[in-house]
Amino acid sequence: MFDVLLLFQVAGIGIIVAMLSALLKQMGKDDLSQWVTLIGFIIVLVIVIDYLSQLFQQIRSVFLFQILM
Repeated sequence: MFDVLLLFQVAGIGIIVAMLSALLKQMGKDDLSQWVTLIGFIIVLVIVIDYLSQLFQQIRSVFLFQILM
């Protein structure tokens, strides 16, 4: 379930950033377009890091549970 949610979040942000970037490039604002792309990348990176952190917490809890038994 989480994998699909993560996929849709990243894809949605990617589509929005791509549309904004293309629109800004059409308007001749290339520097602002690069900033939008960078901010979109950072947002996606934070989301992925959060999911990886949750994954490592689950892995750690599984191994600590097995060690205690």
